[in-house]
Amino acid sequence: MIVFLFTGGTISMRVDAERGGAVPTLRGSQLLAAVPGLERVGAIEIDEWATMPGAHFTVDQIWALRTRVAHHVGRAEVEAVVVAQGTDTLEETAYLTARSVATPKPIIFTGAMRTSDQVSWDGPANLLAAATVAASPEARGQGVLVVFAGQIYTAADVTKVHTHLLEAFDSPGLGPLGVVDGQAVVFHRAVVTRAQILSPAALASPVDIVYAYVGGDGRLLDAARETGVGVVLAALGRGNTNPPIFAAVERWAATGRPVVITSRTHLGRVGPTYGFPAGGRSLFDAGAIFAGALRPQQARIDLMLGLGSGLTGAPLAAVFER
Repeated sequence: MIVFLFTGGTISMRVDAERGGAVPTLRGSQLLAAVPGLERVGAIEIDEWATMPGAHFTVDQIWALRTRVAHHVGRAEVEAVVVAQGTDTLEETAYLTARSVATPKPIIFTGAMRTSDQVSWDGPANLLAAATVAASPEARGQGVLVVFAGQIYTAADVTKVHTHLLEAFDSPGLGPLGVVDGQAVVFHRAVVTRAQILSPAALASPVDIVYAYVGGDGRLLDAARETGVGVVLAALGRGNTNPPIFAAVERWAATGRPVVITSRTHLGRVGPTYGFPAGGRSLFDAGAIFAGALRPQQARIDLMLGLGSGLTGAPLAAVFER
């Protein structure tokens, strides 16, 4: 049996004339009724978890959704779970699930870029493709996947790359794992993961992301330090800052709370390469944690998981060593 877990998002939306835009309206049963050929995947169970925009998710809600997914894959009669979610935060929920749920059963995230009252609504096609992957023996053991516009991605490296085109997701520099070709599921590359699964009782929060930019100073980092349990810095290039931002990092370090370094660029790893003042070496020497090739939003989730698991120091830094 495949569980379809519905959370809302564009896939469930129609334009509301009074509100002047699209809002979540359709329920899961209505969505599945619009998918021709779905009966071939076998038995289906619908879980109407929520009807909300992806942009409205809170930290507690994405953890609750992840926990709901874990509940379903823990049931002996469930072979796979398909989650339909708004695309604004889909990559974060999928990544959180991948980092915190250990199972060989397929967990598939999908959604839509067009509403049900637009021409060429992509919701039914994405649901059918996701169900096809969920029912495929080849998907077993591949971890959490995102299926969108006929492409199969791993939650470990997929990101939303376009605001409105149907092909809205990609894994920059890597590409998809495979494709859905009619009823065939074809994988072109394997999932490689070295990350440890972390399953705390709850996520540590708040953890903010602060971006570096030309002429930036430490105001935002200082503001985040007032209540934050940790912070992610989307630094420049290889992982560099300027002196005012570096001074704010030092103020964070003095509190003993972690600062995780990522890059605002789209590809490549951060590292303590540059020795000029406030460069990557300065950050490393100040005790900041370098997050390899993780994007800022991924590093934030890892930091919330690590701190939620009670990790500090070297064990926390090890979470990002991959």
